[in-house]
Amino acid sequence: MPWHEISEYDDKRDVKSHFLANGYDLAEFDVVIVGAGSAGCVLANRLSADPAVSVALVEAGGRDLSPWIHVPVGYFKTIKDPALNWMYRTQPDPGLNGRALNWPRGKTLGGSSSINGLLYVRGQPQDYDRWRQMGNVGWGWDDVAPLFRRSEAWEDGGDDLRGGDGELTVSRSRQSWRVVDAWVEAAKAEGFAFNPDYNGESQEGVGYFQLTARNGLRCSSAKAFLGPARRRPNLKIYTHVEIHDIELDGPRAVAVRGRRHGSPLRIGARGEIVLSAGAIGSPQILMLSGIGAGTELGRHGIQVRHEIDGVGKNLQDHLQARPIYRCTTPTINTRTRGLFNQARIGFEYMLNRSGPLTLAASLGTGFLKTRPDLETPDIQFHIQPFSANNPTTDTDDFDAFTASVLQLRPESAGEIRLNSAQAGDPPLIHPNYLATPLDQQTIVEGIRMARRICRQSPVRELIVEEHAPGAPVADEDFDGLLDWARNTATTIYHPTGTCKMGADAMAVVDDRLRVHGIERLRVADASIMPSIVSGNTNAPAIMIGEKASDLVREDMRA
Repeated sequence: MPWHEISEYDDKRDVKSHFLANGYDLAEFDVVIVGAGSAGCVLANRLSADPAVSVALVEAGGRDLSPWIHVPVGYFKTIKDPALNWMYRTQPDPGLNGRALNWPRGKTLGGSSSINGLLYVRGQPQDYDRWRQMGNVGWGWDDVAPLFRRSEAWEDGGDDLRGGDGELTVSRSRQSWRVVDAWVEAAKAEGFAFNPDYNGESQEGVGYFQLTARNGLRCSSAKAFLGPARRRPNLKIYTHVEIHDIELDGPRAVAVRGRRHGSPLRIGARGEIVLSAGAIGSPQILMLSGIGAGTELGRHGIQVRHEIDGVGKNLQDHLQARPIYRCTTPTINTRTRGLFNQARIGFEYMLNRSGPLTLAASLGTGFLKTRPDLETPDIQFHIQPFSANNPTTDTDDFDAFTASVLQLRPESAGEIRLNSAQAGDPPLIHPNYLATPLDQQTIVEGIRMARRICRQSPVRELIVEEHAPGAPVADEDFDGLLDWARNTATTIYHPTGTCKMGADAMAVVDDRLRVHGIERLRVADASIMPSIVSGNTNAPAIMIGEKASDLVREDMRA
């Protein structure tokens, strides 16, 4: 019997009998959450806090047992591990001269918060006010700021801007590198203000990243939110579940269906189903369930249960250009080579929870404007005391640092499309980078700004040469700098927007995160962003989980 015909039964006892006869493991809960990532773990914690509400949290990956998840610098390992990473790869992209990119996404409890670079960035208040101006009531900065504070345990304690009592520990880096400090001073010499807290009053300026770390260990969403909740009797955590689709009874979502360790599994929802599978997984599951654009579903023989043209569209990501500078001072590149250095680093970490093993993906940062007429910064720097051909390869064999720069609010948008009607086939990712003149201009101006800063003291005295793009590509050579970016730039792992929130024809969810036209089905992850936030996306995804938990609880009480 085809999947879509099962929901046509009038007698629900027949439905149950069908599943039991075909070997399905059956279960039923008040709320079913698909995806134990940044948002999903928050939802599981908040909803299961009410002992009268039964909650299932369903994750495709396994438990977060790998020690490399918990050691901060372990992202160098986990980002290449197919047991922990979906190992997605984009389609060849015209904006990158036909190159395809690796797109890591977490496949374990904690999702991408378990394999990311640990950087905690809320974004600009104007990002959320822009969402509100698009008609999304309850999503302005004044609405979401308390949700950021609720989750956060900032090491300096709480105040009107920062949270002090939440589950997610946010701390300063335990690392200091001479070349990064010199870059910050050089940026100040270039005229940019020092900002001690870009998550405070204003984002603009240069300074140092804040990390989701606790006592030298990663504080993932799983560690922060599942840890305190996982022993609650009303919370059931399923791992290693490949979700095939959502079962619909007319316009109502009633269950999720898939396989666990090869055996069929159906998990029913008496109340709601919340998709928190991320900007790639959530639209894929919707389309496999017959919810999406009719032309896309028809290509794969999937019956259209509800047509929403925007599913998988509006894909936005941050693209980083990576100028690299050879330098005279030691960096990670050489300090971590050789058995003696590695043993010393290991002992330092075991004894003090300090040293290079506590390094996040970046140390220094800057949120700056490429044009004086802008209201807020439009580029972000990630200053790293190491270098590599790309972030997933081994470091270079010479001392160097990277002044990575990205455009905060790209105009270009791509899409997620199905590869087939099979859940196990990864979808087709079309990022559509650098597709507009503004995006091209901004990335080139960001590279030029990186160069201007690196010509200032004191970092200038530490630089041997610009390794990339290199002296042959002059500042005035717009086409040359743009072509270098097309040939070398890479993702910084912030896919968003593919189930966007709104009321327009391409919106997938409303401002209460309910899928348009489908009852008892929501999406709560970075895919709902109508426009990408100005910074790293883990903290906003956690905020979205907080917001979704409030919305679900409100509707359950209604």
